[in-house]
Amino acid sequence: MDSHCPGQNRHLHDGRSDGLVPLQPIDLNKTNTFAELLHAMSNTAFAGRQLGQAFEVLEEMAKNEKCAVVMTLSGAMTVAKQGQIFCELIDRGIVQAVVATGALIAHGLTESIGLTHYRYDPTKSDETLFEQGYNRIYDTLEMESNLNNVEAVVRKVLNDSQPEDGMWSSARLCRALGEELERLDEGPGILRSAYQKNVPVFIPAFTDSEIGLDVSTWAMKNAFEKNGQDPSKMTSDEVFREMAPFNPFLDLQHYARFIQSSEEIGIFTIGGGVPRNWSQQVGPYVDITNNRVGTNLEAPRFKYGVRICPEPVHWGGLSGCTYSEGVSWGKFVPPHEGGRFAEVYCDATAVLPLLSKALFERIGKSE
Repeated sequence: MDSHCPGQNRHLHDGRSDGLVPLQPIDLNKTNTFAELLHAMSNTAFAGRQLGQAFEVLEEMAKNEKCAVVMTLSGAMTVAKQGQIFCELIDRGIVQAVVATGALIAHGLTESIGLTHYRYDPTKSDETLFEQGYNRIYDTLEMESNLNNVEAVVRKVLNDSQPEDGMWSSARLCRALGEELERLDEGPGILRSAYQKNVPVFIPAFTDSEIGLDVSTWAMKNAFEKNGQDPSKMTSDEVFREMAPFNPFLDLQHYARFIQSSEEIGIFTIGGGVPRNWSQQVGPYVDITNNRVGTNLEAPRFKYGVRICPEPVHWGGLSGCTYSEGVSWGKFVPPHEGGRFAEVYCDATAVLPLLSKALFERIGKSE
């Protein structure tokens, strides 16, 4: 036998003596609620542990009365029928601000005015779908007629409402739309719940959406009618010079004031993209304002963060970057200073309902 045995001088440790946390098998006979199930999952491994830990962080964030929670939304979550979950997060007072893509809000509006989405029939080609007025989103269909009905609501709000200084922002328009949805009373929706709870909704990439196109075409048509111009006789260079009364910097400053007024802040992110980055940049925004403008403001850092997104970190994109990476940008409180973060690498439609149901079991309805 070889006297040189690899590792024969190793000192084998017991995990408990080194302070390691032991895993526990899930006993489904002892889990009677969604919250109990997720707590048990936090003591397992892989994606199950990620989701269980996300629930623990989200619960602490929601119960912290000093913490304002920003919910960021991207992807086709309203088309995928997750909208009422977002409504309930607002209704229960768990979320104090929403930052979303314009497409997600537009598709949610179709539900709010009593319309619906449909399953995609794979026997039909995309060319046929176009001719029939069906817009495909993977395995689901949004009807073009739905979006035309949304435009009618947006146009009515623009015609009937007027911001105090004559300039729209996404938050101002979302609030006005929420007020109109409340008046119509045809269904639940993110903007309606946000209006009821006085929760601001921001769409930072506003022109990248059906609603943005609705506002632009409304402004152009009004201008041409006012000036007595015939659009059918105008060149594209003439048509696309007319600007809507919209200023995105109103949103930037509104959001910065909201964050600065909050004692602590947390972020709950579905997906990634522009909503996530725009929301998180507020800390660096205050830092560079102090440096370049000469102010002496306390720069905010997110104390909590929960992210559900399948995007892996190794592509180097913002949607997949970790919260620890965000610490290097001055966006988050480092863990050793009390920051608590959890990331679940999964399609939100598979885990958001479970996570939210467990949270609602623990969080009472707000008054």
